[in-house]
This record gives sequence, structure tokens and C-alpha cells, in this order.
Amino acid sequence: MKVDIYHKTAAQKKTTNPALKQSTDKIPKKLNAAYYAVERHVETELKNKIALYWQGDEGEKLKFTFKELNDLSNQFANLLHSLKVKQGDRVFFFLSRVPELYYGYLGTLKRGAVAGSMFAAFGPQAIADRLGQSGAKILVTEAALLDRVLKVLPELPALEKILVVGKTNHRHPKILDFATALQPESHDYQARMMDPEDPAFILYTSGTTGKPKGVIHAHRGIIHQEMSAAYALDLRADDVYWCTADPGWVTGIAYGILGNLSNGVSTLVYEGRFSPATWYQLIQDYKVTVWYTAPTAIRLLAQSKLSLVRQYNLSSLRYLASVGEPLNPEPIRWGLKAFGLPFHDNWWQTETGGILIANHLSMDIKLGSMGKPLPGITAAIMSDEGKILDVNQEGNLVIKPGWPSMMHSIWRRRKKYESYFAHGWYITGDRAFVDTDGYFWFVGRADDVIKTSGERVGPFEVESALIEHPDVVEAGVIGKPDPLYGEIIKAFVKLREGVKGTEKLKAEIQQFVKKSLAAHAYPREIEFIDLLPKTRSGKIMRRLLKAKELGLPTGDTSTLEAY
Repeated sequence: MKVDIYHKTAAQKKTTNPALKQSTDKIPKKLNAAYYAVERHVETELKNKIALYWQGDEGEKLKFTFKELNDLSNQFANLLHSLKVKQGDRVFFFLSRVPELYYGYLGTLKRGAVAGSMFAAFGPQAIADRLGQSGAKILVTEAALLDRVLKVLPELPALEKILVVGKTNHRHPKILDFATALQPESHDYQARMMDPEDPAFILYTSGTTGKPKGVIHAHRGIIHQEMSAAYALDLRADDVYWCTADPGWVTGIAYGILGNLSNGVSTLVYEGRFSPATWYQLIQDYKVTVWYTAPTAIRLLAQSKLSLVRQYNLSSLRYLASVGEPLNPEPIRWGLKAFGLPFHDNWWQTETGGILIANHLSMDIKLGSMGKPLPGITAAIMSDEGKILDVNQEGNLVIKPGWPSMMHSIWRRRKKYESYFAHGWYITGDRAFVDTDGYFWFVGRADDVIKTSGERVGPFEVESALIEHPDVVEAGVIGKPDPLYGEIIKAFVKLREGVKGTEKLKAEIQQFVKKSLAAHAYPREIEFIDLLPKTRSGKIMRRLLKAKELGLPTGDTSTLEAY
């Protein structure tokens, strides 16, 4: 395997973040994630510091100090008390990225209720699945989304109140105006100190079959979220930080609300949709220093000419990071051209609750690698039989259980939760290998790895080779059954704008990959495609490509995003 390394200078390899002095070995006997994120800062010099900069889709701007954010979250916690929400009750947010989502979420955690979030793009069935299965008691939504909720309201007997942000003409006994209900509530509230194992929030993830599953995270997770935000994202007190993830996704919770605010940084929230020019304008206007985004977004930005980047003053940027799917080498090279900075990939899952493996500040970057485990995290490669494998041997990526942000449970599915663990390890479901320098390399999901001509091929390495071709923007790779080879590699390829997909180009791309990888690892079939199916975190849904190709059931598609 040819390895491209970005060697950092001694000046670039800064010393460990001072915020890491606090140990994560001991978890307090009582804690609350929202207390760590906002309430404790009000008793310090951070009280009047900007916690959130908010910009709306139409350019509206608001800002909230830590005290103001704390006061609003206190009001919401008191409102939940007035609505007779008890510890453990589920409170869901079905909102675009409006301020009410952020302080409402924190107020829910303060109250000791379990917070849930849903993407604003969800349709009625996805809403019904999550609110129904969780038995949600309160829903916070906005006027523009209310019709979808009302379509499935008869299926949600446990739902007692719907708090609506914005004006609506709908009248229903369960509907309350959010602003009117919140206004009389007191700014005084002390976060309820919880047992570390008490549930804090629930996130639903899609699977290949059946309904989405509810992953529960406990209040203890804030310990790891704070530490990992400081270590893997290098968050420092004077940063202006922008995480582009929606809070409907775990990154938008762990590093868009909790870990970042816990570190006392100023966070930018943008309500609008993706636009290269708007994103660069935001970085320039707010002087963003740390930017955390997804490979899909980076690849979309790379489609624009570098001359667009040069129109903006982006000199405030000092650290770039990426998550959502593995980061191919080409977007890292583009980042160096565009910003003079590399994007640092990191690896984690909804179930892990926080970053576990990362290319952190002090490391040289091996382009395409996941990086190394964070302090306190033990990762290994295991065979299907439970044997720990040597370096450069592909197997199952496993993590030693016990880190603070590890999922607490799967809501009402004990057996499903237990299925994640074997031989004393957490089984991630990803295939990987570790090299002689301790860097981990993603191969593919266990059910995505292709066996062709007796050789195992990871889709990620083929996709990375494909997007090195100058005419290829994105690619998704699957294994397709074949009587001769067992499986052949089929690639679904999105071309650059203005490039016509021809048989000649297919042959050229095939030869290009053969030279990059190996004779057995090239796609014998190529299909040009306008859009690849992805989750809202930017992860290519290879199972949907395979289902379409083979006429198989698609499973749950509620988290599907079309860019």
C-alpha cells in the first residue's frame, strides 16, 4: 500500500491542549451534562462570553452569552416542570437549527428528562417511528413542520404537549405556543445532579432491516465529550468554533452542543443550507478558528474553483477536522491547496458517543488513515473467532469497553445492545487494520467488504482510488455476485459537471484504478450516477446501492439525505 504522509513541522505539532489536565479516570458520583456545558461557566469569567453566534437562513443574526444561554435553558427546565415532566420522561425536538433547539435541549438535560432530536427533513413516518417507540411526552417543533406531526398525532397517545415555535393557525388541545408558554417561567433553576448512568439523550439510527433503533447515552458521556473535543478538535478558550452538523445527528449533539460548550468556546450555528460562498462568508465574518465538517461537504466545496476561496479572508482558520465517513486522501490535498491546512479525520459512531480514534494536532497525517486511539481508548483488530490480530492484518475493529461516552443501552432492546459485545470487546461492525506505526485504517463495514477472485477488497480504498481521477467527484462501490469471480466490484460514479459519461471514459477510469491498486481491485462495472444515496451525516449508503442493483429490500431509509 502506497502511503502519502503530510509531515508536520515542529511548530505545527503544538503541545497538548492545556484543557486536558483534568483526568477522565474518575467520574463524579453526581453530575449533569448541561451543568458541565453551561451552568458552571456562569460562576466564572466566562459568564459574559459569547457562547452561541446564530445566523438564520435569511441572514438574521443573534448571539447569546453563557449567562443568557443558561438563563434560557433554566426557563425551559422550569417550563418542563410546569408541564409535569419527570426525570426520565422523553422530550423531543423536531426543529431546524434555531436557538430554541439549543437552549431547550440543555434545559431538558437540566430537568433530568431524556432529550431526543430529529432532522427537520423527516417525514411523517420517521416522526411517528421515533416519537412512538420512545413514548415521547413532549415535542418541540416549529410552525412550518407542524403539519407533518399532526398527520401522525393519532398514533402517538403518549404525546401530551406540542410546543410550537412561531405562529400557527392550528388549534388543538395539545398545542401550546412556545414563546407564550416560556415567557412567565423563572430564570432560576439548578441542574438536577444525576447518577452517571442516568440517561441523558436518545438518538435513533437506521439499520438494514426493521425500524430505527434508539441509542441511549448517559450523563457520564460529557466527561469524554469534553476531553475529546479538546484533544481531537484542539478546542481552546479563545476559539470561535463551527461544527456544521445538525443536532439530529450525534455529532451535532456531542460536538455541536455538549463537548464544545463544556470547553467554554464560542460556537457558530448556521440555520441555512449548504452553499460554498455562504460558508466562506461565515468563516470570514465570524473569524472561525476551528471548523468541523463532513467529507461530503469538503468534496462539494472542492468542486468550486480555488478562485472562489481566494475571494474571502479565511486567515482565522487554524484547525480543520472531518467526520461522518472516512476521509479520502484527495479532499485532504485540496484542503492544503485551499486553506494551507489539512483536514484531520477522526472515527467514532453514534454508539460510541464521542471521538475514539483521530488524527490529532501533534501527529503527522497519513492521508486516508483514521489516526490513532485517543488517550484512555484501547482499540484492536480482531478475527471473527475472537483472536487479536497482528499489524497489517485486516479484521474487525474492536474497542475495550468502559470509556465514559459509551452507549448506555438500546431503548427497550436489551438483546440488540448485548449483540454489540463479544470476547470482552465492543464490536464496531467496521473492518480495519493497524499499521506498524499504530495508525488505524478503515476497510469498510463488515457487510460491505468484497471478496473477489479469492481476495478481500475494502470499498473505501477503491472509492479513494476512483476520486483521484480528475473527472470523478464521488464514488460508491459494492460487491455484485458473479459465478466466476464470486463477486465483482461495481462502482457508481458521479462525474464532474460538464463531463459526459461514455464507454471510453469507463475504460479509462478502470485502467486508472488498476494502476493505483491492483488488477483484482478495479471495478469491472461502472455506472454513472447523478446523486449517491447518503445519510444526513454524509455517509454513502452502500446498502441502498446494493439493494437497487440486486432488487433487495432497502430497509429503513428515514435518514437518507439528497444533496
